[in-house]
Order: sequence, then C-alpha cells, then structure tokens
Amino acid sequence: MLSKNQSKYLNSLQQKKYRQEYGHFLVEGGKSVLELLDADFQIETIFVTDKFYKENTQKLEKQPFRLEIATADELAKAGSLQSNDTAIAVVKTKPNDFLYADTSEYVLILDDIRDPGNLGTIIRIADWYGITKIVCSITTTDWYNPKVIAASKGSFTRVRGYYTELEDYLENIKSTESKIYGTFLEGETIYKTTFGQTGYIVMGNESNGISPQVEKYITHKITIPRFGGAESLNVGIATAIVLDNWRRG
Repeated sequence: MLSKNQSKYLNSLQQKKYRQEYGHFLVEGGKSVLELLDADFQIETIFVTDKFYKENTQKLEKQPFRLEIATADELAKAGSLQSNDTAIAVVKTKPNDFLYADTSEYVLILDDIRDPGNLGTIIRIADWYGITKIVCSITTTDWYNPKVIAASKGSFTRVRGYYTELEDYLENIKSTESKIYGTFLEGETIYKTTFGQTGYIVMGNESNGISPQVEKYITHKITIPRFGGAESLNVGIATAIVLDNWRRG
C-alpha cells in the first residue's frame, strides 16, 4: 500500500520544478516499465500491483531497485495516465551532456517544440529512423514530462536529449562546416535534397516554425511540397517525412 508521503512524492514528479529538484521522473504503465528494465537508467523504486508482480517476478527480482506493492487504484491516482494501473517507476534523470554529430550520424535539433505529445512522438520517430541524439532549445517542453515519456512508447530509453541555447550550440558547431538542414515553407523540395553523410536537421515550433535566430545558421533550406489544401503539417508528421527522405538518400 502506498503511504501518503509516497503518493505525494509520485504526484509531485508530474511537475517540472520537482523533477528538477529531486532529479527523478516517472515511467508509467507495465509495458514501458518492463522496457525500462533493459535500459541504461538508474531506477530508484518501482511500484507494482500484486498481479503484475506475480506475472513478472523473475525479471523484477533480478534488479537492484526497491520494489513495492500497491493497488491498481493507488497507482492510477498517483500517476498521470488513466490506463496506468499496473506499474510506476521512479527513475533518475540523465545528466544534460553536450551532444554532437560524429562522422557518420545525424543529430535532430528541435527549436521550441511546446507540445509534450509532439516531443514524445518525435522521440519515437527518431528512434525508428536510427537517430540517437536530439538537441532541444531551452524553451522546448521538458523531456521528462510524463506525457512525453508516454508518447515516446519506450523510445526515450534509446534516444538521448540535450537542452541548450541553440544559438550557442550552432555557433559552436559552425566551425565543423557541418550541413545544417532546416524546414521552411520556401526551400528546396525534400524530394530532390541530397543529404550528406553527417549533419543536423532542424525542426521548428508548431506555429511559428524555425526562429530567425536559428535560421541564420541553416545551410540548406528544405521544404515538404504541398499538393492539397491543408495549411500545415503536424511537426511530428513533418519530422517523419524528413527523416524518411533522409534515409532514402
């Protein structure tokens, strides 16, 4: 059974200021928690129902974390997901380490992505296409927001995030002469774009796109041609289209 203090602590981790204060975040739901067990994260505590424990005893008991039994109702109230009634893990956040592209990879850069669902979806898409590093502007929504973690469907365990002032970051990598691709309404059609072996792909804010401060660092402006009447594309869908064409190249 969850104590009042435990329940209060779990609820507090739904807020960014407490995640930053305590250095922990929540992973909710049985499937995500089981995937977490095989990832490179330090787990503090896992709260599970008796049924979930009995179904996964062998895997759970091999781990060096504290394991506690709770009711499905307690877990549902302590978490942020309506369907979360099997397991919640309290996990240590990763250090905000600098990320850069090596000689054979691409890094995804996010300029002011505000919606947690969009960020989680982008993390999942990046994982699908083999992107392992995402650099986020300071104003991009928190990587460890429960909605981001949920929408990533476990991909947060394989993709690293780094938060920084993008102007400083881009200024730092400018000397490497890396190709920096950015999505704009006006630009070279992505269907004719030839991507280099290594570089950076920038995706902009849901409403305003890439900011002028970041635009000046873009070396290759690309666009996804519109053939119908829709005004815009969701940034997650746009990211998938860009990465798919990058892989095709």
